[in-house]
Amino acid sequence: MHGSRQTEWVIGRALSLGFSLCGVAPAEKFPELERMPEWLSRGYAGQMRYLEDPRRESPGRVLEDARSIVVCALNYGTGSPYTAQALAASSADMPRGWISRYAWGEDYHRVLGEKLESLITAMRGEFSDPFAARAYVDTGPIVERVAAKHAGLGWLAKNTCLIHPELGSWLFLGVIVTTLDLAPSLPPGQPPQPDLCGQCTLCIDACPTSALVEPYMLDARRCISYLTIEHRGSLPEELRPVMGAHVFGCDICQDVCPYNRKAPIPSLPEFEPRRAELFAPSLEWLVSLSEREYQEMFRGSAMKRAKYQGLMRNACIALGNAAPQLSPAARARVRTLLERLSASADSVIAEHAAWALARVAG
Repeated sequence: MHGSRQTEWVIGRALSLGFSLCGVAPAEKFPELERMPEWLSRGYAGQMRYLEDPRRESPGRVLEDARSIVVCALNYGTGSPYTAQALAASSADMPRGWISRYAWGEDYHRVLGEKLESLITAMRGEFSDPFAARAYVDTGPIVERVAAKHAGLGWLAKNTCLIHPELGSWLFLGVIVTTLDLAPSLPPGQPPQPDLCGQCTLCIDACPTSALVEPYMLDARRCISYLTIEHRGSLPEELRPVMGAHVFGCDICQDVCPYNRKAPIPSLPEFEPRRAELFAPSLEWLVSLSEREYQEMFRGSAMKRAKYQGLMRNACIALGNAAPQLSPAARARVRTLLERLSASADSVIAEHAAWALARVAG
């Protein structure tokens, strides 16, 4: 079994394992990555120094003699309403926070990682020639969305996400870099999926922090997902008021995308809210968590990425932003909670609690 037949077998096996999409890209330098040095030089990566890894320039630097990249996508859309709808219906007596859709369920690193390892095991059982393979789910120096584009899985949108014309952008991506010489999903000379964003700028217009500085260009330092998850320490004061109720991630640029409005909803049990508290959670409940309770609550969740300090910091900001809508009873409870946190031994938590307390106190 060689070339295109191998590729057909890999794709078929990936789909049988539960992936929504699968394609193969050649392990070569992708033209989109030529702008990476410019993006980094502008400082748009913020504190994400790992993005400076020179291996990102070419898959061939990730695995010696790499020939192919198998790209798999898993749709994580659910039947739950958009968070913005839930927050709009929340009461003045219970301020709620925003957790990104991708973090409601099980940790996608584990879910996709196990499927990718199963695919590699199946490939070793099917193909007689020895080969090397490495699987990554946001854990290696591969820009998955670019590889996905060249595997024929969609286009890179103005919000920088990968969009599939039928499945939208609620897609987790994982890759297998391998020395197998698989036939690319796109035949030689066939261009990737055309960009179907057209004149639409809904994602750019909707971003609260103007993080999309131009179409297809994201300044991560202003992105709410970056601020609430990747940024360590104190957050810029000028951005705190526009972060709204976000405590982990942000879906706004995907919520407003027309392609997600008509995408099918697979409702995989792994990605449904693992606890009722994780869908538009009570901010008072969040800031009341001890570090031990946090560790227990978010075991097996992608939310561990923000760490306890980050989640408390973010929840304090969200409470400060909720101040104008609080009922008198809620305002009194929130003040008590923030006063306690403002005396925290953790200087970052204390600083942001004091900022929020000043807003709640009027």
